[in-house]
Amino acid sequence: MLNVLNIIPSMNYLLSLDDESWLWHRRLAHIHTHHLNRIACKDLVIGFPKLKFERNKLCEACQMGKQTKSSFKPINVVSTAKPLELLHIDLFGPSRTMSLGGYYGLVIVDNYSRFTWTFSLPPKMRLTMCLRILPKLYRMRKTEA
Repeated sequence: MLNVLNIIPSMNYLLSLDDESWLWHRRLAHIHTHHLNRIACKDLVIGFPKLKFERNKLCEACQMGKQTKSSFKPINVVSTAKPLELLHIDLFGPSRTMSLGGYYGLVIVDNYSRFTWTFSLPPKMRLTMCLRILPKLYRMRKTEA
């Protein structure tokens, strides 16, 4: 059993029963009022007041915790008319371990075809060099297919 009297110093101020019940709700990590009533009825915690915990108002912190972010609807329409018109490029690094000859990485995704190129870049290689050879790589891929 947990002794609450050792944790919380004595209170020398007045609280209404309603305020005290919500104070205990906040003290016990915003626990549900159903669980607070079970703790009070079964004497599971020493020093816990014999209060009737009712859900008569909304706890602002609990409401914020229950809110979720709504996601955007996916768009199934391709916004580009030809390959290489819109590229999504992600340059990352330095990574802790060297892989395939480089500490840096470059990922390029073509918006039209969703084809993806991944480059492993050594530290001194320039990004512009990769972007210059990209149309050549795309033509090579097109002739293979």
